[in-house]
Amino acid sequence: MSAQNETADLSSLRIERNVDPSSGAPKSKLPLRIGVSLVLVAVVVVGYLVIASAVAPAIEVRLTSVGFSSPSQANAVLTASGYVVAQRKAAVASKATGRLEYLGVVEGDKVKKGAVIARIENSDVQAQFDQARANLKLSEAELYDAKQNLDRQKNLLEKGLTPQAEYDAADARYRRVLASIEVANAAVAGAAVALENTLIRAPFDGTVLTKNADVGEMVAPMAASVGSRSAVVTIADMSSLQVEADVSESNIERIIPDQSCEITLDAYPEVRYQGYVAKIVPTADRAKATVLVKVAFRSYDTRVLPEMSAKTLFLTKAPAVAETSAKPLLTLPASAVATRGGETCVYAVIDNKAVEVPVKTGQTLGSLVEVLSGVEAGDRVISTVTDEIRAGVTVKVK
Repeated sequence: MSAQNETADLSSLRIERNVDPSSGAPKSKLPLRIGVSLVLVAVVVVGYLVIASAVAPAIEVRLTSVGFSSPSQANAVLTASGYVVAQRKAAVASKATGRLEYLGVVEGDKVKKGAVIARIENSDVQAQFDQARANLKLSEAELYDAKQNLDRQKNLLEKGLTPQAEYDAADARYRRVLASIEVANAAVAGAAVALENTLIRAPFDGTVLTKNADVGEMVAPMAASVGSRSAVVTIADMSSLQVEADVSESNIERIIPDQSCEITLDAYPEVRYQGYVAKIVPTADRAKATVLVKVAFRSYDTRVLPEMSAKTLFLTKAPAVAETSAKPLLTLPASAVATRGGETCVYAVIDNKAVEVPVKTGQTLGSLVEVLSGVEAGDRVISTVTDEIRAGVTVKVK
């Protein structure tokens, strides 16, 4: 290679990146700057929205449950919650103190009035009873001898063969024996009562709800010590079940005696029982500002148990036969249903966010609306939907 080629100027071969190849004029940097600016603006806007949503105060909401309602809901003037309570119930205890040696029932057993359901150790009381009866027999035997002696003395006195003093002594002895027999009878009665007190009997026909003591434990009328029991079993008359519901003082004027009611147990929401207002207790609960109302069943089955939770509808009129036999409807409060974009929906809460759930609604029952699809019984949704409630907004459940 020649020296001339080695010293050739290669600078003319450099590519000018800021020059437009077609025209040879320098390129403009304005489009690049505009693009960068737009990207920055987009980042700022997105960041603002994210930060704003993060620091925005959560909307306080309350939740309600999807549940079953009957067609009678349209005639309801008031709904109250309460519990099934046996109006005849007893915690059966022993009158005596001792160790429980026999218990003949368990939970669920039916008992008859007067039946022995338990017994405490009574060997000492039985011995006292046997002794009292023996003393009575002894006094009765002595009575025979005293009567024979009195009759002899009387015959001899009439014939003048014995002094008056002998007759008086025989008569006094006879009277003492009669008195001792009365004492012996009283002792036998007392021992019989003590023996009976060791037997624990059913006070009425009923069903055993709970067993409070076991064989071998000490039982006492007042549970005098930590290691003793007072009640042995708890018995309830299952034919005396009623729903005891708390009604607000402000609504008690809507309730009248014998008013028709419809009762639904939380355990069986699809089953409805007809009832009526049996009693409005004439006193108020100062702490809760409520009045106790007792609702009696017109009829019920074995599924109704004491202490079950129940809801009571107080009706303006007795339901028609068709309403009592109609199938319960799945319902929600009308305030929980909203329309968004022409579609009906409700809002569930997941991770403190409102989640839109499309639903299909049916007929209206008072303040409730029938739900045909979209949710199931037991689902929890926002009870009152406002314009602020939208999908994705942050909410706080009260």
